[in-house]
Amino acid sequence: MSTYSAKPAEVEKKWIVIDAQGLVVGRLASLIAMRLRGKHKPTYTPHVDCGDNVIVVNAEKVVLTGNKVADKVYYWHTGHPGGIKERTAGNLLAGRHPERVIEKAVQRMLPRGPLARKQLTHLRIFKGAAHDHEAQQPVALDVASLNRKNARV
Repeated sequence: MSTYSAKPAEVEKKWIVIDAQGLVVGRLASLIAMRLRGKHKPTYTPHVDCGDNVIVVNAEKVVLTGNKVADKVYYWHTGHPGGIKERTAGNLLAGRHPERVIEKAVQRMLPRGPLARKQLTHLRIFKGAAHDHEAQQPVALDVASLNRKNARV
């Protein structure tokens, strides 16, 4: 018996929509990363993009456990000497782009490389409850019902 290896032409991508309201960021990000890579499918092949397209709505209503709202810090560098900048997770969630908290969490759960960068393009995150991918007829995935620890009140 030979090992099955998926071909890129054989991969069937589905569209999934996840409502992030009240969900814990880390648990949500790990589930999204698994779906983007395709590890939930029996035809998973590590070197082929066999994951699904994921739409996340209500990104500003995610929950961080513990003191992460104040303690978790995102750093970046401007490229100039002494140009290290920082922003807390609470500032990001209260700012113009709260979807970047989920985006960074998912990005850091994917392996580095060209394939992961391509898989990350299949993730669409929206601040509000509306999204512009109704034509793809996405299937709703209830993450809160998968495990009682996934959601906080």
